[in-house]
Amino acid sequence: MISQYSYSFDQGDGKNKALLGGKGANLCEMTQLGLNVPPGFVITTETCLSYLEHKTLPVGLMEDVRRQIGLIEQSTGKQFGGEIDPLLVSVRSGSAVSMPGMMDTILNLGLNKQTLAGLIELTDDARFAYDAYRRFIQLFGKVALGIADEKFDLHFNSVKRNAGIKADVALNSEQLQEICELFLQVVYEETGQPFPHDVYEQLEIAIKAVFNSWLGRRALDYRREFHITPDIANGTAVNIVMMVFGNMGDDCATGVGFTRNPATGVNEMFGEYLVNAQGEDVVAGIRTPKPVQDMFYEMPSQYRQLVELRNKLEAHYQEVQDYEYTIERGVLYCLQTRNGKMNAAAMVKSSIDMVKEGLISKERALLRINPEMLEQMLHPQLEPSHNQKPLAQGLPASPGAACGKCVFDADSAVRLAKTGVEVILLREETKPEDIHGFFAAQGILTSRGGKTSHAAVVARGMGKACVAGAEDIHIDVRTRQAIVGDIHIKEGDLLTIDGSNGNIYLGRIPTIAPSFSEELKVILNWADKVARLQIYANVDTPETARLAVSYGAKGIGLCRTERMFNASDRLPLVVEMILAGNTEARETALAKLFPIQRDDFQQLFEAMSPHPVTVRLLDPPMHEFLPSEHQLLEEINALKHYLTIVKGQQVALETFNLPNELPPPFNRLTEELVLEAIAKKQLMLKKVLELYEVNPMLGHRGVRLGMSHPEIYKMQIRSILEAAARCIKQRIPVEPEIMVPQVISSKELLKVKQFVDEIQAELEDQYRLKLNFKFGTMIETVRACTRADHLAEIAQFFSFGTNDLTQATFSFSREDAENKFLPLYEESGLLHDNPFETLDILGVGKLMQMAVELGRKQRPDLRIGICGEHGGHPRSIRYCHDMGLDYVSCSAPRIPIARLAAAHAKLLENQPL
Repeated sequence: MISQYSYSFDQGDGKNKALLGGKGANLCEMTQLGLNVPPGFVITTETCLSYLEHKTLPVGLMEDVRRQIGLIEQSTGKQFGGEIDPLLVSVRSGSAVSMPGMMDTILNLGLNKQTLAGLIELTDDARFAYDAYRRFIQLFGKVALGIADEKFDLHFNSVKRNAGIKADVALNSEQLQEICELFLQVVYEETGQPFPHDVYEQLEIAIKAVFNSWLGRRALDYRREFHITPDIANGTAVNIVMMVFGNMGDDCATGVGFTRNPATGVNEMFGEYLVNAQGEDVVAGIRTPKPVQDMFYEMPSQYRQLVELRNKLEAHYQEVQDYEYTIERGVLYCLQTRNGKMNAAAMVKSSIDMVKEGLISKERALLRINPEMLEQMLHPQLEPSHNQKPLAQGLPASPGAACGKCVFDADSAVRLAKTGVEVILLREETKPEDIHGFFAAQGILTSRGGKTSHAAVVARGMGKACVAGAEDIHIDVRTRQAIVGDIHIKEGDLLTIDGSNGNIYLGRIPTIAPSFSEELKVILNWADKVARLQIYANVDTPETARLAVSYGAKGIGLCRTERMFNASDRLPLVVEMILAGNTEARETALAKLFPIQRDDFQQLFEAMSPHPVTVRLLDPPMHEFLPSEHQLLEEINALKHYLTIVKGQQVALETFNLPNELPPPFNRLTEELVLEAIAKKQLMLKKVLELYEVNPMLGHRGVRLGMSHPEIYKMQIRSILEAAARCIKQRIPVEPEIMVPQVISSKELLKVKQFVDEIQAELEDQYRLKLNFKFGTMIETVRACTRADHLAEIAQFFSFGTNDLTQATFSFSREDAENKFLPLYEESGLLHDNPFETLDILGVGKLMQMAVELGRKQRPDLRIGICGEHGGHPRSIRYCHDMGLDYVSCSAPRIPIARLAAAHAKLLENQPL
């Protein structure tokens, strides 16, 4: 049962965004602050959900709407549907979180032939009235009646073309009247019904349309992309606000502003405006607006009001605000404010500046930055030394460099991106309907619009490069090409855009990796002082170890030794080891691998010194190092074909596309060489068939491999400990840790520990030193979680391998699930999130909690971390903090994200997850 359908702006609770939506709550709060907001009211999100469930408006809603309209009429002296001083309203959406442009808005509602006549008489401006009417018919037709924009644009452009007019503002009242009549005809032809005359019928249809837009494609795509779940935002409110007009003459304007520069974070007036225009003209990019600084000279009194408004908004909300305003005949109205969407660099800078200014605390500065945003600061930039001249230049709307094949519509962007092609979406101006193309594209380029256009705002929120308002680019939609002077850009041509300076290049420009800014270092240092969790890295080479240290890693939580085997000079030795027919032959092959592994570990310890390095013993099934059965059969058949040709003669090697097993120094291919290669391939095939497993991920791998072939684990243990001994001899501080994977029993762990003890004693005697290291296990099987107390009798640390633990818990593999049924499960609500991206708290999380409690009951000082991919996911990090883990380990590029997420986890630890 809904307690109340609507709240007037002077009545609603500005803190209750779940009920009133962000836009409605802020309109209420600004009204109650005394800011000049047009009167209006909010229909609640609860009402929206009731409508969507029952497919009809709740009984009594429209009576309540009439009551609220009556209150506006009383306060303004205007009349809704009246012929003397008609009240017109906007009908706007607004969910609990900002979703710019993803849902629908209708302006100038309340116009019909009678109110139009009244508006003309009231304003003595027929051109203005007809301009408002044609906008209303088209918006209402599109949003409420489902008529495509193109149906209206065809007539609109025809009238302009016949009159020899390019700019909309050059149309006179007679031409606009003609357009209105043509638009009304379009509505009748497309719907079979005349345009609704009754203003309350218009309003009821518009309310339903805004409610329905909550389930529109672009809104669904946006929520899916940004993981906006029903517990975050559920349903849209409807804001019904008295219209004020920025298009009544040269003393009128409309604009969008940010209280700070959203691209850089600099504390300055930022925004754009248009004289004699409506708000949609700015955000839709239909006309290229002026920078707000121009208003200082053009409308000085209003500029002073705007500065005052900007200062009040930021001081009150203690957050950078994105606000919209209209100036009607010299009077400034604030139509909306919301937290400004800024790129990561701007968020970081503004956070530091706001702390320095005393506006917010360091804790609030950290919490206002979404950890995931920091990934933007690691986007590539164009190589500074390149000397290519730009093809054109637009406005730098969202920083970063992007390159891809040019496409002219969102559907093409999605289609090509699915095939692995990088694309740049090039449009005159983008619309909310293009949102799926934004997700697919590397960058966005528009020929019209400014820094507050739809393209700019959405791209900044996504952290994608964007150049807007490149007016030298003329797009011919009919021929699907863009023209810059004499250059024709066809679909599929490569473009590079630089969202930091607005430059556009033909072809591909090399990029360089970004470096940490000083501001980011400050923020992450603040984060480290707050966080309890330590951040480690998953790395396998000295180069990535050094990178991880530069990103702030305090150790290596996972070194996958199998990654070290994949290099071209090592893989043949691994294959030799696998093909060995007995233990002695296998030990001979391992002896060749030993010095390589030892040197690898030594370099890794040196790169990470003095931080801990956790080395996982060999984990994957052996067959992964060998070619597939299919590949081997093909190669054997090819070699047999070669044999028929070379039998009894020598043939030049260049004659054949030979397998790698027959390289020089042989200059001629002989029968003997081919027979030798066939024998080797057949042996390999036999081994592949021997190693074949129905489910290799749950088969002969990890510690089970160490039990079957202890010589493999002994070689690795010796190489780890000898590398540590060499470092100690060179006075390099090291903290090695040996980790055993896939353990299900304490007996397995004890057996490997015996190997370790024997080798430790030998090396300590050989090097005459004491080796200090830790011995532990990965927890990645369900049984390991249930037997954690017994494992803790031997293990000094646990590290959760949540990738495998998730597969084991859910009983499906990641590869199959994500390619087949997992998207359906997410969309239909069978699963809240993809459990391979977000830690499954209800299943995997409970197993982890059990293991933590059992393990620490046995060994109170047991150190516990996580090294699965979830270690770099902010929500999962929060759960790891609450569970009492000591560290999380993630890939190097995720380290800054994890450092900030760890601080968030500490600051929010007393709040529900």
